[in-house]
Amino acid sequence: MLRLSARWSALAERFDRATPADRNRPVDALRALAILGVVLGHWLVTALTTTAEGGLRTTSPLAHQPWPAPLSWVFQTLAVFFLVGGHVAARGHASARARGIPYGTWVGQRLGRLFRPVAAVLGLWGLAAGGMLLGGAQVDTVMTLLELVWSPLWFLLVFAVLTAATPLVARLSPVWPAAVVLAVDAWRFGFGGPEWIGWVNVAAGWLVPYTLGAAWSRGAYAGRRPALLLCSGGAAATVALVVWCGYPASMVGVPGAAVSNLNPPTLAAVAFGLAQCGLVLLLRAPLDRALRRPRVWAVVALVNLSAMTVFLWHQTSMMAVTAVGLLFSSDVPGLHTTPASASWVVARLLWLPVFAAALAVCWAAFRCYEHPRPTRRHRARPTAAAVGGADLAPSPVRAAALRQAPATVPVPGPRGVRVRPTAVEEITHA
Repeated sequence: MLRLSARWSALAERFDRATPADRNRPVDALRALAILGVVLGHWLVTALTTTAEGGLRTTSPLAHQPWPAPLSWVFQTLAVFFLVGGHVAARGHASARARGIPYGTWVGQRLGRLFRPVAAVLGLWGLAAGGMLLGGAQVDTVMTLLELVWSPLWFLLVFAVLTAATPLVARLSPVWPAAVVLAVDAWRFGFGGPEWIGWVNVAAGWLVPYTLGAAWSRGAYAGRRPALLLCSGGAAATVALVVWCGYPASMVGVPGAAVSNLNPPTLAAVAFGLAQCGLVLLLRAPLDRALRRPRVWAVVALVNLSAMTVFLWHQTSMMAVTAVGLLFSSDVPGLHTTPASASWVVARLLWLPVFAAALAVCWAAFRCYEHPRPTRRHRARPTAAAVGGADLAPSPVRAAALRQAPATVPVPGPRGVRVRPTAVEEITHA
Protein backbone atom coordinates (compact mmCIF):
# COMPACT_ATOMS: atom_id res chain seq x y z
CA MET A 1 0.00 0.00 0.00
CA LEU A 2 2.82 2.40 0.87
CA ARG A 3 4.54 1.60 -2.41
CA LEU A 4 1.34 2.28 -4.36
CA SER A 5 0.87 5.56 -2.52
CA ALA A 6 4.43 6.57 -3.31
CA ARG A 7 3.95 5.80 -7.01
CA TRP A 8 0.75 7.83 -7.08
CA SER A 9 2.49 10.74 -5.36
CA ALA A 10 5.31 10.62 -7.90
CA LEU A 11 2.82 10.56 -10.78
CA ALA A 12 0.86 13.46 -9.29
CA GLU A 13 4.04 15.49 -8.94
CA ARG A 14 4.85 14.88 -12.60
CA PHE A 15 1.37 16.02 -13.62
CA ASP A 16 1.77 19.15 -11.52
CA ARG A 17 5.22 20.02 -12.86
CA ALA A 18 4.18 19.38 -16.45
CA THR A 19 1.19 21.73 -16.26
CA PRO A 20 1.82 25.29 -17.48
CA ALA A 21 1.65 27.84 -14.69
CA ASP A 22 -1.01 29.90 -16.47
CA ARG A 23 -3.41 27.00 -16.98
CA ASN A 24 -6.94 27.68 -15.73
CA ARG A 25 -7.28 24.60 -13.55
CA PRO A 26 -10.81 25.37 -12.28
CA VAL A 27 -12.08 25.08 -15.88
CA ASP A 28 -10.81 21.50 -16.03
CA ALA A 29 -12.27 20.72 -12.62
CA LEU A 30 -15.69 22.07 -13.59
CA ARG A 31 -15.69 20.02 -16.76
CA ALA A 32 -14.79 16.86 -14.85
CA LEU A 33 -17.51 17.55 -12.25
CA ALA A 34 -20.07 18.16 -15.01
CA ILE A 35 -19.31 14.83 -16.68
CA LEU A 36 -19.32 12.90 -13.40
CA GLY A 37 -22.59 14.59 -12.41
CA VAL A 38 -24.26 13.38 -15.60
CA VAL A 39 -22.90 9.85 -15.10
CA LEU A 40 -24.03 9.58 -11.47
CA GLY A 41 -27.36 11.17 -12.31
CA HIS A 42 -28.09 8.60 -15.00
CA TRP A 43 -27.06 5.74 -12.76
CA LEU A 44 -29.36 6.95 -9.98
CA VAL A 45 -32.49 7.85 -11.96
CA THR A 46 -32.45 5.15 -14.65
CA ALA A 47 -33.79 1.69 -13.88
CA LEU A 48 -34.23 -1.37 -16.08
CA THR A 49 -37.07 -3.53 -14.83
CA THR A 50 -38.15 -6.93 -16.10
CA THR A 51 -41.48 -7.38 -17.88
CA ALA A 52 -43.93 -10.27 -17.67
CA GLU A 53 -42.66 -11.49 -21.04
CA GLY A 54 -39.08 -11.63 -19.77
CA GLY A 55 -37.91 -8.44 -21.47
CA LEU A 56 -36.58 -5.15 -20.09
CA ARG A 57 -38.10 -1.70 -19.97
CA THR A 58 -36.91 1.67 -18.68
CA THR A 59 -38.36 3.47 -15.71
CA SER A 60 -37.20 5.94 -13.07
CA PRO A 61 -37.56 6.36 -9.30
CA LEU A 62 -38.81 9.88 -10.09
CA ALA A 63 -41.84 8.35 -11.82
CA HIS A 64 -42.81 6.38 -8.69
CA GLN A 65 -41.88 8.67 -5.78
CA PRO A 66 -41.43 12.45 -5.69
CA TRP A 67 -38.89 12.81 -2.87
CA PRO A 68 -35.76 11.94 -4.99
CA ALA A 69 -36.43 15.01 -7.19
CA PRO A 70 -33.76 17.09 -5.35
CA LEU A 71 -31.19 14.54 -6.56
CA SER A 72 -31.82 15.82 -10.06
CA TRP A 73 -30.85 19.31 -8.86
CA VAL A 74 -27.47 17.99 -7.73
CA PHE A 75 -26.64 15.81 -10.71
CA GLN A 76 -28.13 17.83 -13.58
CA THR A 77 -24.87 19.51 -14.56
CA LEU A 78 -25.23 20.02 -18.31
CA ALA A 79 -25.37 23.81 -17.91
CA VAL A 80 -21.92 23.69 -16.30
CA PHE A 81 -20.62 21.62 -19.21
CA PHE A 82 -21.92 24.15 -21.75
CA LEU A 83 -20.50 27.01 -19.65
CA VAL A 84 -17.06 25.43 -19.77
CA GLY A 85 -17.52 24.51 -23.43
CA GLY A 86 -18.29 28.09 -24.37
CA HIS A 87 -15.33 29.36 -22.36
CA VAL A 88 -12.87 26.95 -23.95
CA ALA A 89 -14.23 27.25 -27.50
CA ALA A 90 -14.20 31.06 -27.47
CA ARG A 91 -10.70 31.14 -26.06
CA GLY A 92 -9.52 28.47 -28.50
CA HIS A 93 -11.00 30.19 -31.53
CA ALA A 94 -9.47 33.52 -30.54
CA SER A 95 -6.08 31.81 -30.12
CA ALA A 96 -6.43 30.07 -33.50
CA ARG A 97 -7.22 33.35 -35.24
CA ALA A 98 -4.22 35.00 -33.61
CA ARG A 99 -2.00 32.21 -34.93
CA GLY A 100 -3.49 32.39 -38.42
CA ILE A 101 -5.22 29.00 -38.25
CA PRO A 102 -8.22 28.90 -40.64
CA TYR A 103 -11.69 28.37 -39.21
CA GLY A 104 -12.13 25.09 -41.11
CA THR A 105 -8.98 23.61 -39.60
CA TRP A 106 -9.90 24.73 -36.09
CA VAL A 107 -13.47 23.43 -36.15
CA GLY A 108 -12.44 20.22 -37.89
CA GLN A 109 -9.94 19.42 -35.14
CA ARG A 110 -12.46 20.15 -32.38
CA LEU A 111 -15.28 18.14 -33.91
CA GLY A 112 -12.91 15.29 -34.70
CA ARG A 113 -12.00 15.03 -31.01
CA LEU A 114 -15.70 15.09 -30.18
CA PHE A 115 -17.03 12.46 -32.57
CA ARG A 116 -14.17 10.04 -33.05
CA PRO A 117 -15.07 8.03 -29.90
CA VAL A 118 -18.77 7.98 -30.90
CA ALA A 119 -18.02 5.68 -33.83
CA ALA A 120 -16.86 2.93 -31.46
CA VAL A 121 -20.06 3.10 -29.39
CA LEU A 122 -22.36 3.03 -32.41
CA GLY A 123 -20.37 0.26 -34.07
CA LEU A 124 -20.35 -2.01 -31.02
CA TRP A 125 -24.04 -1.49 -30.28
CA GLY A 126 -24.98 -1.99 -33.92
CA LEU A 127 -23.36 -5.42 -33.78
CA ALA A 128 -24.81 -6.15 -30.33
CA ALA A 129 -28.34 -5.21 -31.41
CA GLY A 130 -28.10 -7.41 -34.48
CA GLY A 131 -26.79 -10.30 -32.40
CA MET A 132 -29.56 -9.94 -29.80
CA LEU A 133 -32.27 -9.89 -32.45
CA LEU A 134 -30.82 -12.93 -34.19
CA GLY A 135 -30.65 -14.64 -30.79
CA GLY A 136 -34.37 -14.16 -30.22
CA ALA A 137 -34.38 -11.09 -27.95
CA GLN A 138 -37.59 -9.06 -27.93
CA VAL A 139 -37.58 -6.05 -30.22
CA ASP A 140 -38.87 -3.82 -27.40
CA THR A 141 -36.00 -4.87 -25.15
CA VAL A 142 -33.41 -4.18 -27.84
CA MET A 143 -34.95 -0.77 -28.55
CA THR A 144 -34.95 0.03 -24.82
CA LEU A 145 -31.24 -0.70 -24.59
CA LEU A 146 -30.43 1.23 -27.75
CA GLU A 147 -32.39 4.21 -26.48
CA LEU A 148 -30.27 4.29 -23.33
CA VAL A 149 -27.15 4.32 -25.50
CA TRP A 150 -28.41 6.92 -27.96
CA SER A 151 -30.18 9.28 -25.55
CA PRO A 152 -26.99 10.89 -24.15
CA LEU A 153 -25.74 11.54 -27.68
CA TRP A 154 -28.28 14.27 -28.40
CA PHE A 155 -26.32 16.75 -26.35
CA LEU A 156 -23.17 16.05 -28.37
CA LEU A 157 -25.01 17.15 -31.51
CA VAL A 158 -26.12 20.37 -29.80
CA PHE A 159 -22.62 20.93 -28.47
CA ALA A 160 -21.15 20.36 -31.95
CA VAL A 161 -23.53 22.89 -33.53
CA LEU A 162 -22.72 25.51 -30.90
CA THR A 163 -19.00 24.81 -31.29
CA ALA A 164 -19.21 25.27 -35.05
CA ALA A 165 -21.15 28.51 -34.51
CA THR A 166 -18.67 29.91 -31.98
CA PRO A 167 -17.49 32.77 -34.24
CA LEU A 168 -21.12 33.90 -34.59
CA VAL A 169 -22.33 33.45 -31.01
CA ALA A 170 -19.19 34.11 -28.92
CA ARG A 171 -20.13 37.75 -28.36
CA LEU A 172 -23.88 37.21 -28.19
CA SER A 173 -25.46 38.34 -24.92
CA PRO A 174 -27.10 35.48 -22.96
CA VAL A 175 -30.18 37.70 -22.67
CA TRP A 176 -31.19 37.01 -26.27
CA PRO A 177 -31.35 33.19 -26.19
CA ALA A 178 -32.99 33.43 -22.74
CA ALA A 179 -35.64 35.70 -24.28
CA VAL A 180 -36.25 33.09 -26.99
CA VAL A 181 -36.80 30.41 -24.33
CA LEU A 182 -39.23 32.70 -22.50
CA ALA A 183 -41.18 33.41 -25.69
CA VAL A 184 -41.35 29.74 -26.68
CA ASP A 185 -42.56 28.66 -23.23
CA ALA A 186 -45.14 31.46 -23.14
CA TRP A 187 -46.49 30.39 -26.52
CA ARG A 188 -46.35 26.69 -25.70
CA PHE A 189 -47.82 26.72 -22.20
CA GLY A 190 -49.66 30.04 -22.00
CA PHE A 191 -51.26 30.28 -25.42
CA GLY A 192 -51.66 26.65 -26.41
CA GLY A 193 -48.96 26.65 -29.07
CA PRO A 194 -47.85 23.43 -30.78
CA GLU A 195 -45.62 21.07 -28.83
CA TRP A 196 -43.01 20.98 -31.58
CA ILE A 197 -42.17 24.65 -31.01
CA GLY A 198 -40.55 23.62 -27.73
CA TRP A 199 -37.66 22.03 -29.62
CA VAL A 200 -36.44 25.51 -30.55
CA ASN A 201 -35.27 25.63 -26.95
CA VAL A 202 -32.80 22.79 -27.53
CA ALA A 203 -30.50 25.31 -29.20
CA ALA A 204 -31.65 28.47 -27.40
CA GLY A 205 -31.66 26.93 -23.92
CA TRP A 206 -28.09 25.59 -24.04
CA LEU A 207 -26.89 28.69 -25.86
CA VAL A 208 -27.49 30.63 -22.63
CA PRO A 209 -24.70 28.97 -20.57
CA TYR A 210 -22.54 28.65 -23.70
CA THR A 211 -22.55 32.40 -24.25
CA LEU A 212 -21.97 32.92 -20.52
CA GLY A 213 -18.83 30.83 -20.88
CA ALA A 214 -17.72 32.84 -23.90
CA ALA A 215 -18.20 36.05 -21.91
CA TRP A 216 -16.21 34.52 -19.05
CA SER A 217 -13.32 33.89 -21.46
CA ARG A 218 -13.27 37.63 -22.23
CA GLY A 219 -12.97 38.55 -18.54
CA ALA A 220 -16.62 38.94 -17.59
CA TYR A 221 -17.73 37.81 -14.12
CA ALA A 222 -14.25 38.49 -12.78
CA GLY A 223 -15.64 39.73 -9.47
CA ARG A 224 -17.89 37.98 -7.01
CA ARG A 225 -20.85 40.35 -7.34
CA PRO A 226 -21.91 39.42 -10.92
CA ALA A 227 -21.58 35.72 -10.10
CA LEU A 228 -23.56 36.16 -6.88
CA LEU A 229 -26.36 37.99 -8.72
CA LEU A 230 -26.42 35.25 -11.35
CA CYS A 231 -26.63 32.51 -8.72
CA SER A 232 -29.23 34.15 -6.51
CA GLY A 233 -31.35 35.42 -9.40
CA GLY A 234 -31.34 32.05 -11.14
CA ALA A 235 -32.22 30.22 -7.92
CA ALA A 236 -35.09 32.61 -7.11
CA ALA A 237 -36.47 32.33 -10.64
CA THR A 238 -36.27 28.53 -10.52
CA VAL A 239 -38.19 28.33 -7.26
CA ALA A 240 -40.82 30.77 -8.52
CA LEU A 241 -41.31 28.85 -11.77
CA VAL A 242 -41.69 25.52 -9.96
CA VAL A 243 -43.88 26.75 -7.10
CA TRP A 244 -46.15 29.24 -8.86
CA CYS A 245 -45.93 28.51 -12.59
CA GLY A 246 -46.41 24.76 -12.61
CA TYR A 247 -43.03 23.66 -13.95
CA PRO A 248 -41.87 20.19 -12.81
CA ALA A 249 -39.58 20.03 -9.79
CA SER A 250 -37.34 17.45 -11.45
CA MET A 251 -34.63 18.87 -13.68
CA VAL A 252 -34.34 15.65 -15.66
CA GLY A 253 -36.86 13.81 -17.80
CA VAL A 254 -39.36 11.56 -16.00
CA PRO A 255 -40.93 8.69 -17.97
CA GLY A 256 -44.65 9.28 -18.44
CA ALA A 257 -44.58 12.92 -17.24
CA ALA A 258 -46.65 15.41 -19.24
CA VAL A 259 -43.88 18.03 -19.21
CA SER A 260 -40.11 17.59 -19.05
CA ASN A 261 -37.71 20.32 -18.01
CA LEU A 262 -34.98 18.75 -20.11
CA ASN A 263 -36.52 17.39 -23.32
CA PRO A 264 -36.81 20.09 -24.55
CA PRO A 265 -35.28 22.58 -22.08
CA THR A 266 -37.78 24.87 -20.39
CA LEU A 267 -37.44 28.28 -18.80
CA ALA A 268 -37.11 26.55 -15.43
CA ALA A 269 -34.16 24.50 -16.69
CA VAL A 270 -32.51 27.65 -18.04
CA ALA A 271 -33.04 29.51 -14.76
CA PHE A 272 -31.63 26.55 -12.85
CA GLY A 273 -28.64 26.48 -15.19
CA LEU A 274 -28.01 30.17 -14.52
CA ALA A 275 -28.00 29.47 -10.79
CA GLN A 276 -25.51 26.63 -11.30
CA CYS A 277 -23.26 28.78 -13.48
CA GLY A 278 -23.29 31.56 -10.90
CA LEU A 279 -22.44 29.09 -8.15
CA VAL A 280 -19.47 27.55 -9.94
CA LEU A 281 -18.16 31.00 -10.87
CA LEU A 282 -18.26 31.86 -7.17
CA LEU A 283 -16.24 28.74 -6.42
CA ARG A 284 -13.38 29.52 -8.80
CA ALA A 285 -10.96 30.80 -6.15
CA PRO A 286 -11.46 27.90 -3.68
CA LEU A 287 -11.22 25.44 -6.55
CA ASP A 288 -7.99 26.97 -7.76
CA ARG A 289 -6.46 26.70 -4.28
CA ALA A 290 -7.51 23.06 -3.96
CA LEU A 291 -6.16 22.21 -7.42
CA ARG A 292 -2.71 23.46 -6.50
CA ARG A 293 -2.37 20.21 -4.58
CA PRO A 294 -0.70 17.77 -6.97
CA ARG A 295 -2.83 14.75 -6.00
CA VAL A 296 -6.09 16.63 -6.50
CA TRP A 297 -4.97 18.06 -9.81
CA ALA A 298 -3.80 14.67 -11.09
CA VAL A 299 -7.28 13.20 -10.54
CA VAL A 300 -8.89 16.10 -12.41
CA ALA A 301 -6.44 15.82 -15.31
CA LEU A 302 -6.98 12.07 -15.63
CA VAL A 303 -10.77 12.46 -15.67
CA ASN A 304 -10.49 15.13 -18.35
CA LEU A 305 -8.26 12.96 -20.51
CA SER A 306 -10.97 10.27 -20.50
CA ALA A 307 -14.09 12.43 -20.27
CA MET A 308 -15.61 11.36 -23.59
CA THR A 309 -14.94 7.69 -22.95
CA VAL A 310 -16.56 7.92 -19.51
CA PHE A 311 -19.57 9.78 -20.90
CA LEU A 312 -20.15 7.51 -23.88
CA TRP A 313 -19.78 4.19 -22.06
CA HIS A 314 -21.38 4.82 -18.66
CA GLN A 315 -24.81 3.61 -19.78
CA THR A 316 -23.28 0.50 -21.34
CA SER A 317 -21.54 -0.33 -18.07
CA MET A 318 -24.83 -0.05 -16.16
CA MET A 319 -26.63 -2.25 -18.68
CA ALA A 320 -23.83 -4.82 -18.61
CA VAL A 321 -24.10 -5.17 -14.84
CA THR A 322 -27.90 -5.41 -15.11
CA ALA A 323 -27.61 -8.13 -17.77
CA VAL A 324 -25.12 -10.14 -15.71
CA GLY A 325 -27.49 -9.88 -12.74
CA LEU A 326 -30.20 -11.55 -14.83
CA LEU A 327 -28.05 -14.68 -14.93
CA PHE A 328 -28.64 -15.07 -11.18
CA SER A 329 -32.10 -13.61 -10.68
CA SER A 330 -34.64 -11.41 -12.44
CA ASP A 331 -35.51 -9.68 -9.18
CA VAL A 332 -32.22 -8.28 -7.86
CA PRO A 333 -32.89 -5.22 -5.63
CA GLY A 334 -31.58 -2.02 -7.14
CA LEU A 335 -31.13 -3.64 -10.55
CA HIS A 336 -34.37 -5.19 -11.80
CA THR A 337 -36.93 -4.26 -9.17
CA THR A 338 -39.39 -1.38 -9.54
CA PRO A 339 -37.86 1.80 -8.03
CA ALA A 340 -40.92 2.58 -5.92
CA SER A 341 -39.38 2.84 -2.45
CA ALA A 342 -36.48 4.33 -0.53
CA SER A 343 -34.97 0.86 -0.23
CA TRP A 344 -34.47 0.81 -4.00
CA VAL A 345 -32.45 4.02 -3.80
CA VAL A 346 -30.30 2.55 -1.02
CA ALA A 347 -29.76 -0.63 -3.03
CA ARG A 348 -28.87 1.38 -6.14
CA LEU A 349 -26.26 3.35 -4.17
CA LEU A 350 -24.64 0.05 -3.25
CA TRP A 351 -24.48 -0.89 -6.94
CA LEU A 352 -22.63 2.30 -7.94
CA PRO A 353 -19.13 0.88 -7.25
CA VAL A 354 -20.00 -2.13 -9.42
CA PHE A 355 -21.11 0.17 -12.24
CA ALA A 356 -17.85 2.09 -11.82
CA ALA A 357 -15.83 -1.14 -12.07
CA ALA A 358 -17.65 -2.08 -15.28
CA LEU A 359 -17.00 1.42 -16.61
CA ALA A 360 -13.30 0.97 -15.86
CA VAL A 361 -13.33 -2.13 -18.08
CA CYS A 362 -15.00 -0.14 -20.87
CA TRP A 363 -12.44 2.62 -20.39
CA ALA A 364 -9.54 0.21 -20.73
CA ALA A 365 -11.04 -1.26 -23.90
CA PHE A 366 -12.14 1.91 -25.69
CA ARG A 367 -10.04 4.84 -24.46
CA CYS A 368 -7.81 4.42 -27.54
CA TYR A 369 -10.60 5.94 -29.65
CA GLU A 370 -10.47 9.12 -27.61
CA HIS A 371 -6.68 9.37 -27.84
CA PRO A 372 -5.50 7.47 -30.92
CA ARG A 373 -1.83 6.69 -31.15
CA PRO A 374 0.13 9.22 -33.21
CA THR A 375 1.20 8.15 -36.66
CA ARG A 376 4.84 7.40 -37.42
CA ARG A 377 5.09 10.75 -39.20
CA HIS A 378 3.95 12.60 -36.08
CA ARG A 379 6.16 10.55 -33.79
CA ALA A 380 9.17 11.46 -35.90
CA ARG A 381 8.70 15.21 -35.60
CA PRO A 382 11.82 16.78 -34.02
CA THR A 383 9.85 18.92 -31.58
CA ALA A 384 8.08 15.90 -30.15
CA ALA A 385 11.33 14.01 -29.76
CA ALA A 386 13.04 16.92 -28.12
CA VAL A 387 10.26 17.51 -25.68
CA GLY A 388 9.91 13.82 -24.94
CA GLY A 389 13.56 13.70 -24.02
CA ALA A 390 13.16 16.72 -21.80
CA ASP A 391 10.84 14.82 -19.48
CA LEU A 392 13.79 13.51 -17.50
CA ALA A 393 15.96 16.62 -17.95
CA PRO A 394 16.71 19.14 -15.18
CA SER A 395 13.74 21.37 -14.49
CA PRO A 396 14.96 24.57 -16.27
CA VAL A 397 15.54 22.66 -19.51
CA ARG A 398 12.31 20.75 -19.09
CA ALA A 399 10.35 23.95 -18.44
CA ALA A 400 11.74 25.48 -21.63
CA ALA A 401 10.75 22.40 -23.60
CA LEU A 402 7.24 22.56 -22.20
CA ARG A 403 6.90 26.16 -23.34
CA GLN A 404 7.98 25.21 -26.87
CA ALA A 405 5.54 22.33 -27.42
CA PRO A 406 3.28 21.70 -24.43
CA ALA A 407 0.92 19.40 -26.30
CA THR A 408 3.44 16.64 -27.00
CA VAL A 409 4.96 15.89 -23.61
CA PRO A 410 4.50 12.23 -22.61
CA VAL A 411 4.10 11.59 -18.89
CA PRO A 412 4.23 8.02 -17.56
CA GLY A 413 0.97 7.10 -15.89
CA PRO A 414 -0.22 3.96 -14.11
CA ARG A 415 1.29 0.74 -15.35
CA GLY A 416 0.53 0.16 -19.02
CA VAL A 417 -1.00 3.62 -19.54
CA ARG A 418 0.53 6.62 -21.27
CA VAL A 419 -1.08 9.94 -20.54
CA ARG A 420 -0.33 13.46 -21.62
CA PRO A 421 -1.52 15.87 -18.92
CA THR A 422 0.24 18.79 -20.60
CA ALA A 423 -1.88 18.54 -23.75
CA VAL A 424 -3.28 21.96 -22.98
CA GLU A 425 -6.13 21.93 -25.49
CA GLU A 426 -6.72 18.18 -25.48
CA ILE A 427 -7.66 17.90 -21.81
CA THR A 428 -10.53 20.33 -22.13
CA HIS A 429 -11.52 19.76 -25.74
CA ALA A 430 -11.87 15.98 -25.79
